[in-house]
Amino acid sequence: MKTISILIPTYNEEENVPLLYPELKALFVQQLANYKYEFVFIDNKSKDKTREEILKICNSDKNVKAIFNCRNFGQFNSPYYGITQTTGDCCILLCADFQDPLEMIPQFVAEWEKGFRIVVGIKNKSKENPLMFLARSIFYRALKKMSEVEMIEHFTGFGLYDKSFVDVLKNLDDSTPFLRGIVAELGFERKEISYTQAKRRAGKTSNNWFKLYDAAMLGITSYTKSMMRLATFVGFFLAGISIVVALVYLVLKLLFWDHFPTGIAPITIAIFFFGSIQLFFIGFLGEYILSINARVKHRPLVVEDQRINYQEKARLL
Repeated sequence: MKTISILIPTYNEEENVPLLYPELKALFVQQLANYKYEFVFIDNKSKDKTREEILKICNSDKNVKAIFNCRNFGQFNSPYYGITQTTGDCCILLCADFQDPLEMIPQFVAEWEKGFRIVVGIKNKSKENPLMFLARSIFYRALKKMSEVEMIEHFTGFGLYDKSFVDVLKNLDDSTPFLRGIVAELGFERKEISYTQAKRRAGKTSNNWFKLYDAAMLGITSYTKSMMRLATFVGFFLAGISIVVALVYLVLKLLFWDHFPTGIAPITIAIFFFGSIQLFFIGFLGEYILSINARVKHRPLVVEDQRINYQEKARLL
């Protein structure tokens, strides 16, 4: 009998965890009775009672495991590490807030049994803030056009990954992994299933503009060269314009010396304009350097504080 692992990253989900477990359990009893299950919660140092709720579930069901991180290691490292710690024949990554529809799990499994080693959910609609969905759409399309890899639009990581792909993730030496890009770059042939993303059932999201910016920069710096090349092209273009303007200014100055207007306003405007362009691209260069720095330091993805219902002790990867 095959085993299906469900990986559930958590951070301040004390209201959702007690609701999620019984629904997942019922799903396996009613629709996936021919499979064994392994539920793995990986908690990113929640500040509420999330860990207490997870411990209750682990104590009542030994097929439920938990990994407690010693601190918050970010929205990408923790889920990625959690996937590599599952032991099933496949792993399904699932958010704890019910925005990923549980009813899609049997569909994922059915496509997996047909031979697809990766089955992902693509949110074609969302009940979240319309402006946020629009901003995400613009970002995904821009990233897809800039990247050499065929990036997956509106893919959050929600999906099924065969054990063979989980092994690929285990062997990938990347201290700042961007799972959405890795699936597109290194994944096997995949099946995409559209869905409508629901609102959170309970609690408040920890995502904010700073975290979304981090996610965007990780994707850009990991999978594009366009911004740095754009800086080169813009530099050449503006340099050419500057030379032309300087020559025109010189000619007019020589021809109309007595009547040619003088002043510092044009020079000031030009300085601010070119300075802003430089600062913009220096900022992007800084993002690339930060990404390189994080990878060069080669820090572990997470450091565990505690493992529940695992035979081995806590460790780091």
